[in-house]
Amino acid sequence: MNNEVIKMLKRLAWIGFFFLIAVIIISAVESKKGRSAANIFINIAPLPDGDSLINQEDVKVTIDRSFGYNLLGIPVGEIDVARVERVLENDPFILNADVYLDAKNQIHIGIDQREPILRIIDKNGLNYYLDKFGKKMPLSKHFTARVLVATGNIPPFDPAYLQRKRHILKDLFDLTNIILKDEFLQPMMEQIYVNNSKEYELSPNIGDQKIILGKMDNINNKLFYLKTFYKEAIPYKGWQKYKTINLKFKGQVVAGRR
Repeated sequence: MNNEVIKMLKRLAWIGFFFLIAVIIISAVESKKGRSAANIFINIAPLPDGDSLINQEDVKVTIDRSFGYNLLGIPVGEIDVARVERVLENDPFILNADVYLDAKNQIHIGIDQREPILRIIDKNGLNYYLDKFGKKMPLSKHFTARVLVATGNIPPFDPAYLQRKRHILKDLFDLTNIILKDEFLQPMMEQIYVNNSKEYELSPNIGDQKIILGKMDNINNKLFYLKTFYKEAIPYKGWQKYKTINLKFKGQVVAGRR
């Protein structure tokens, strides 16, 4: 047997070997796809205050309702991970979902919750939250978020309110963000009230003054004067000395005594 024939046989042997390995790998992959999902692990990142508006059972129910069946027991090859993520991210409590399958056919689901910053009680008595992106969220059956509350003459929710030039919900969302970014005001303010003239009032959680802001015009200046008043006048006169703090008039703080 000459050298050329031997080389050809060796090549065929290697080709056959690699073909066999490929068949084994494909068979293993197909076998894995046919195996059922063994378990589901759900990790819900808590909100900054350590609490959660949803739990693991809520996540499972959301998946089951959308797919019409429990993912456990389904062959892993039939599980559309991207679709599971889309389904979860359509839930009003969920900001982001990360789903993957591990080598043991276990489903891992990571959840980032939407963070509410304002609770709305509109003029019809309907309750909901706005998250930090302005998205509407329902109330949670598990936990009441400790956030600013807005009440009064607030119209029904409008999905396009952030695109409006002027809208009460947009004003409330903007005012809330201004307060939350202010280290002095953030721990002090408890409630925003919209009166029948569509003007804004604040209620602090210390003392019972009515803080009259008026319209949103020059709101940053008004809040600056409010902080100055609290820092300079309140320490000398006391929290209970004043009934109202009126900031409606440009460059003025009109304090009404009891």
